[in-house]
Amino acid sequence: MGHSSELDFITMHKNQLIASGVPELYWKTLETKLKGQIFDAGEYFQIVKLEYDGKKEECDPIFALQALKDISKKDANSIFLIDHCWTFKANEGKKKLLENEKLRLRLAAMFDIDKDLPIDKLVEEIYKYSWKVSGTYSIASNVTAEDRVPVWYIMDELGSAVYHNDNPNCRIVPFMYVNEHTMYSLLFPTDDIEEDYLAKRDYAESVKDPIKKYAALLAWWHKDFTELSPEAPIPDKEYYLSGHIPETLPELSSGEKLDSSKKDKFKVYSQYNLICEYLKDDRFEFVDSEETADIMWYLDHFSDFKELSKTPQKLVNQFPYEYVLTVKDLLSMTCRRSENKDWFPLTYNLNTEIHHFLSCFQSRVKEGLDNYWIVKPYNLARGLDMYITNNVYSLVRMAETGPKIVQKYITNPVLFHRADIGERVKFDIRYVLLLKQSQPLEAYVYKQFFLRFANKSFDLSDFDVYEKHFTVMNYQDNLNLKKCLAEDFKTLWMQQYANYPWEKVESSILKMFRQLFESAVLESAPCGIPASPQSRSLYAADIMLEWTETNEIQPKLLEVNFAPDCKRACEYYPSFYDDIFRLLFLDEKSDGFFEL
Repeated sequence: MGHSSELDFITMHKNQLIASGVPELYWKTLETKLKGQIFDAGEYFQIVKLEYDGKKEECDPIFALQALKDISKKDANSIFLIDHCWTFKANEGKKKLLENEKLRLRLAAMFDIDKDLPIDKLVEEIYKYSWKVSGTYSIASNVTAEDRVPVWYIMDELGSAVYHNDNPNCRIVPFMYVNEHTMYSLLFPTDDIEEDYLAKRDYAESVKDPIKKYAALLAWWHKDFTELSPEAPIPDKEYYLSGHIPETLPELSSGEKLDSSKKDKFKVYSQYNLICEYLKDDRFEFVDSEETADIMWYLDHFSDFKELSKTPQKLVNQFPYEYVLTVKDLLSMTCRRSENKDWFPLTYNLNTEIHHFLSCFQSRVKEGLDNYWIVKPYNLARGLDMYITNNVYSLVRMAETGPKIVQKYITNPVLFHRADIGERVKFDIRYVLLLKQSQPLEAYVYKQFFLRFANKSFDLSDFDVYEKHFTVMNYQDNLNLKKCLAEDFKTLWMQQYANYPWEKVESSILKMFRQLFESAVLESAPCGIPASPQSRSLYAADIMLEWTETNEIQPKLLEVNFAPDCKRACEYYPSFYDDIFRLLFLDEKSDGFFEL
């Protein structure tokens, strides 16, 4: 058995080595060094401190790695293990630095920062500089959302001393040693490195577009982006289709449609257990077969609307290309189409529009405006992998960790006084939106909205303190979850904001939702939601309220959710799904909805 495991190193790591571009010449040496824990880079390199004739610029490196002898890229031994001195998740970094004095002092020395600074200032300086030398990875094999949150790391003193150059002579790549479940970095030459020469790497080697390359390297090489436009264009349809399963469009000339007046019962196939539990109206009955169903309510994405057209009596709970609402980057494109954009925060795709974002960011710096931004992934919810910062280096680096948007953080939110804790906190509001038809537009809003509150007093500090800056508390057992019904909130609102009647605030919210849907159906598929007579849909829209410069209240749309969790809706209002299904499928309007 032992002999077999000796032979398994290449088998277990081959795909990783190929993907990382590690030449096969080094594989055997790497195996030997890993099994023997041989960290011999110090025999080939030394760390030197760089001196500058003039003033050192912020982006200039402090240290460099100098070769002690000739290093040939053709020598099988020219691959070196680099240890990691710190591994962290971005929203926990400052907390870990505050807790760990030994790490704090080590990093201060590595970054040439005065260790005698006040602790808070020292942590801030270390954390800011860390984005210049950190690397990142995620563990693809893990299945929980929490496990997919990217991990950042800082290499030891030797690895961190290798600075950026557009003409690199080496590469450094992260490497998971499966036998120990341990991450290392591997340093190896791409050109021969002569004695006394410095090791240089390309920190953005995978970025080929020149403008995006400058953006990716902002932490190492400063560039002024304000000559570019801060206005990002709306992309063509190829962008909308990329990364998404193609959807077929319905045949609009199909035969007779479902007539609710001619049926006594509707057969419902539902993938959502709450519907099965809370839909009580006896005009609906549940079936286990999609083939026999009149109404199909999916949690999975449905895409074959052309095939659905062959059975025109059937209805489905989705519209073609509704991801123009429910996917964060596409939502921003949709909102850009609106004539009034005041209700949507300034948003950029960090991967494709980073140069426009940097133009905006640097312009705001010159104008003395606040520059707090929140980074959000396309494909995670519940506040996971979201970060708030005004550190442009960290914002730029976040583009390396997968598809993300960067959105202007709401710095002057309308706050809510929580009597139970005696603090004024952030809150957001979730509205349930119903799209009954897109052409012509027919949409509704469920009147009973849902509140979510932060647990700590709001101010523009401590952005890594979750309970101060985020409101989603119902997925973590140890967090206080404040419950408040819509009617109770309205009463409390009038006590706190008597000069701002809720009816007027809500009217502006409903106007915003109308403009949102108008923008969503403005363009043809795949850039907009097309006509689809067999479609009905339910979304959840999360909004915040912001004070304008003229002391008015402006609603801000944060996101629109596909297949939202409606557990709270059912618990607070047991007739929730009865009301929804009657409106969507029986054409029975009630006073429980606003019509947009």
